[in-house]
Amino acid sequence: MSWPTMRFLVTFLLLGLLGVSSAQTPNKKDTTATAHATGTFEIKLTPKPSDPPLGKFSFDKQFHGGLDGTSKGEMLTAGSGAAGSSGGYVALEQFTGTLDGRKGGFILEHSGTMIAGKPQLTITVVPDSGTGELKDLTGEMSITIANGKHSYDFAYTLPK
Repeated sequence: MSWPTMRFLVTFLLLGLLGVSSAQTPNKKDTTATAHATGTFEIKLTPKPSDPPLGKFSFDKQFHGGLDGTSKGEMLTAGSGAAGSSGGYVALEQFTGTLDGRKGGFILEHSGTMIAGKPQLTITVVPDSGTGELKDLTGEMSITIANGKHSYDFAYTLPK
């Protein structure tokens, strides 16, 4: 993968994957009020062989705070590599650990678009992906970067 393409993908990831909030309303049927889990995470991003303008990456995260555990994910990206250009990415991420003390796991679905350098990101729980004490979990996540640190706000509902 060429350096301009790699630079674009890293910029997209930092601004898109890690810098904007999502928007989806959780299913309220038979659930408690929406709760928020907040905290920080570290991410390790590993490029995979691909043919530009497509990119492939795997990633590993370590979560701290309301979410305490690890996740592994796979991502596909598309973009020209030029500074301030447009592109997109999709990813699936499997979390395992605890959510506010409840043990289990779930899958997050990412969809990101960058238009002329401005990112839009949606991260939601895949329906029916919750396991253990997180069965029937619904929710959405926003991610920000401040001073080089990654943080999240996870708005979620669980059944009564």
